[in-house]
Amino acid sequence: MNVQIGMRIPPKIGAEGIIKTAEWAASAGLDILDVSNLTPEVKGACEHAGIGIGSIDAHHTSQLLSRDEARRADAVEATKRQMTSISELGGRVLFMCLVPEDHTLPRREGFAIFKETFPEIVRHAEQSGIYMAIEGWPGPAPYYPTLGCTPEMWRAMFEAIPSKHFGLNYDPSHLVRLGIDYIRALTEFGDRINHCHGKDTEILHDELYECGVIPATFGEKYGFSEGSWRYTIPGHGEVEWGKVAVRLDRLGYKGAVSIELEDHRYWGSLEAERQGIVKAAEHLTRYFK
Repeated sequence: MNVQIGMRIPPKIGAEGIIKTAEWAASAGLDILDVSNLTPEVKGACEHAGIGIGSIDAHHTSQLLSRDEARRADAVEATKRQMTSISELGGRVLFMCLVPEDHTLPRREGFAIFKETFPEIVRHAEQSGIYMAIEGWPGPAPYYPTLGCTPEMWRAMFEAIPSKHFGLNYDPSHLVRLGIDYIRALTEFGDRINHCHGKDTEILHDELYECGVIPATFGEKYGFSEGSWRYTIPGHGEVEWGKVAVRLDRLGYKGAVSIELEDHRYWGSLEAERQGIVKAAEHLTRYFK
């Protein structure tokens, strides 16, 4: 198996600019960068460094789930224009986290809006050669309004939109914190995976005893946590990446595994971020190269 390893660009690394970021990523042995925006400058910097483009962030996601029909219509057109621009620059994967602009919007209502809004977007994705990858982060407490963060929702969404141009960003860290079997989810929905994140979650059992699965009342002890769990780099959490790699290989997955650095131990400075990325890449390379 030879899957590309890459990263979403953390803030301190990204602050050095796309040219230095791409050069450092290539020197660290990474194959691709996930970027917030694909422009000729970004494409040129990556090509010069010899590194590929992974996913590109969608820019109007929350507005696509607005209660306001006119705002949704504007967002649909803006998303289609972004897809066209990405396609013209050689991009392929559009990353989306379907958090509505109103966090109090119940997921059932959000799903009804989704069924009206997304068919047109997906038709344009098919025409543009773009593959959408939705993120399974459940969204901010206390509402957790994100569409597409559980198998229950994925099943309904994929029934509504059968096209494989609308699929998943597989990130087992979110499934672990939600108590969802990340291997079973990979097996059931593997054919809809368009991108992967290399991120892990540690279950904090003492904290789980203290506050259960709800967020801690008096504040979490660690960054990137809500109390009973914390996000980590791959290899420092519960995910068995060897099992993930075997199943992705069996599925014929041809995309990338991109490190999403959300670990308080490797945060807050350029040196810490670089160390976290390197350690994460070393662990993932054991199974994906």
